[in-house]
Amino acid sequence: MEPAGNLPVGSYHIVYHVGEQLSEYLDFENVMDLNERIKLVAGVGEEVVTMPELRKLLEEKSNPIAYDGFEPSGLAHLAFGVFRPLLLKDLIKAGIKFKIWLADWFAWINNKMGGDLEKIKTTGEYFIEVWKAAGVPSEKVEYLFASDVMDSIEYWERVVRIAKVTTVARATRALTIMGRREGEMSEVAQYFYPVMQVSDIFHLEADITQLGLDQRRANMLAREVGPKLGLWKPVVISHHMLINLEGSIEPEGLDEVGRDLHMIDTKMSKSKPSSSIFIHDSEEEIKSKIMAAYCPPEEFKGNPLLDYAKHLVFRSFESMKVERKPKFGGDIEFKNYKTLEKSYMAGELHPLDLKNAMVLYIDKMVKPLRDHFEKKKSARELHELVKSYQVTR
Repeated sequence: MEPAGNLPVGSYHIVYHVGEQLSEYLDFENVMDLNERIKLVAGVGEEVVTMPELRKLLEEKSNPIAYDGFEPSGLAHLAFGVFRPLLLKDLIKAGIKFKIWLADWFAWINNKMGGDLEKIKTTGEYFIEVWKAAGVPSEKVEYLFASDVMDSIEYWERVVRIAKVTTVARATRALTIMGRREGEMSEVAQYFYPVMQVSDIFHLEADITQLGLDQRRANMLAREVGPKLGLWKPVVISHHMLINLEGSIEPEGLDEVGRDLHMIDTKMSKSKPSSSIFIHDSEEEIKSKIMAAYCPPEEFKGNPLLDYAKHLVFRSFESMKVERKPKFGGDIEFKNYKTLEKSYMAGELHPLDLKNAMVLYIDKMVKPLRDHFEKKKSARELHELVKSYQVTR
């Protein structure tokens, strides 16, 4: 397997891209249950740091702890309300104990929801309702608000200890986890963010950090500072970032920070409603957005609809059927993403046919969540309240 690039300067890590010779790390003559667990856990990531460490962890612990952290802000979109629960369910199947960190103070530092902490906390409650609506079993996931522990001297002592072994340059490089460029930073508090996020990993006793690729720098920092403080080195499993409806064509010549920022700029974001599909969107709204989406013929790079087909449809359904009139070749059914992409790249599948199919499948995935918030009074009230808040980036 080929080590991935874009690693922090001054450190060396063995990184494995999921799907590339995964069988090297599966001992099919040994315990099959372990192999299945490895497949499930590694399968939620686009990158694993590292596969041998993941195997060792799962050999030693029946129920290792993984975590993800979320800044409560805005309404739930596909990436948050559909994709994330799909990944969580696989981790739970594999015996992972998952902790969801509702990072309200982080959202406050990042000036989300206008910097109003009460609105941020209310949005956190809405987030929990979204995951419940998506079928995430509450008894198997622990929800924690960051503000509940931030008055602890132990928490802040750990933050200071991490800061003491982190250079200013290293912390600055990690600021991209906030989704902001260096020139956008105007408060000293924002420099606390990376070391606080690293502290969270150890506070939560997380064996695995299971966040998006956009959070990779903080997780790699945790691997660097952990051993320096006599702590552990977490396994980093970074999941894919769904791209927004406008598409994602990476300019040539970007450096590491530029690539990170490009990924952040082109991911599906709650602060860019016109380029995102939300769990509250009607079928008509979903259709309108998908029909206007970037979807060049015979091109898969940066194509959001193929991105959603790969990471949403084929995670949720055994196959994907595209309905077409007989004069355009009739209906066609794809058993896996590779055959869909091959057909599209060959010009056998027209962009309009792909869009029509994606409207149906995305609406199927969104409908149970949409119905939950329409029919359950307390959920509907939470939605209306969060919807009334002004979302700030």
